[in-house]
Amino acid sequence: MAKITDVRAALVRVPLDSPTSFSTRRVTARDFVLVRVEADDGHAGIGFTYGGSGGGNITTAAVRSLLRPVLIGEDPFRVEGLWEAMYQESLLQGRTGSAMRALSALDIALWDRNARACGLPLWKLLGGYAKDSVRAYASGGYYLDGKTPHMLADELAGYCAMGFGGVKMKVGRLGLAEEEDRISHARDAIGAADLMLDCNNGWRDLETALRYMAVFEPYSPYWIEEPFLPDDLENHARLAQQTLVPVATGEIESGRWRFQQIIDKGAALILQPDAVCCGGITEFRRIAATAASHGLSVCPHAYHELHVHLAASLPNVPYAECFIDDRIVNFRKLIDTQVTIKDGRLMLPHGPGLGFAYRDDAIEEFAVEAWG
Repeated sequence: MAKITDVRAALVRVPLDSPTSFSTRRVTARDFVLVRVEADDGHAGIGFTYGGSGGGNITTAAVRSLLRPVLIGEDPFRVEGLWEAMYQESLLQGRTGSAMRALSALDIALWDRNARACGLPLWKLLGGYAKDSVRAYASGGYYLDGKTPHMLADELAGYCAMGFGGVKMKVGRLGLAEEEDRISHARDAIGAADLMLDCNNGWRDLETALRYMAVFEPYSPYWIEEPFLPDDLENHARLAQQTLVPVATGEIESGRWRFQQIIDKGAALILQPDAVCCGGITEFRRIAATAASHGLSVCPHAYHELHVHLAASLPNVPYAECFIDDRIVNFRKLIDTQVTIKDGRLMLPHGPGLGFAYRDDAIEEFAVEAWG
């Protein structure tokens, strides 16, 4: 039986080439916590999580001080048991947020390690539902200084020209007339392609949301994402009852119980768990199974380098989110192998595990806290 011999973490801060805005905040850099789990059979696995625009040191400390002792000496193939042990250990530090992100990164690393030990791509170890690729939508349409509706339209049309059947843009930062101008240009540019709208928790009351949705609905959005703060499930549910546009949410939620609340309240038709924060691969699969039992779809949030494996192993994932470059989500600067994108689809990796390794030179360049 293999035993875990070491658990290490590093914190890197990767600046964006250009500051980027959402409906409620501005981002200039991203913190990523990288982890490595080693075992005495010679195989190691890697995982990661997003630590926010700052404060990634909290998650790093959770890996090193709180959860590392739970894993040392344990069988890495006992993933479910180790998930439970880490969850129990971190109850007082937070069942969401930094502690759960640390758990998520380590759970990803365990699955990656085990897939590498078996010589299999992670998606195949997880069940291999897809054959060779999964459908993706191109995520973009951010607010940038000087970016006009015409420029937005050109950006989204460019994604469609690459074969993507769906594209996503940000909404909620500007006034009604300005937002309609942006969406009108976008719809004209992409034709019948699916148009996802992401509000990033931008609205604070139902009245505001309904006024915007009355303007948005004629343009047939595929969904409206994160209209309210994550904890405001009541307004999510009320909006879902009063608009024809499906509500989507869940990218910063943690744990299957929280997603069950979303389902029970009718707060969303489309769930968007992110394995780097919801509880890792183990919990993501539980959430997806819960959604499937209710006839709901799951569209994983960001990090297609990871989520291509989950999308390929589950039957109720119609779309995976894809960032085609590193201008917005710049995790790809840290890894040595990129997922191939062909005709708007993510081609399944064939290397063992996640199919990529960390670039030592990039970690050295962006390190806030080196491997420890």
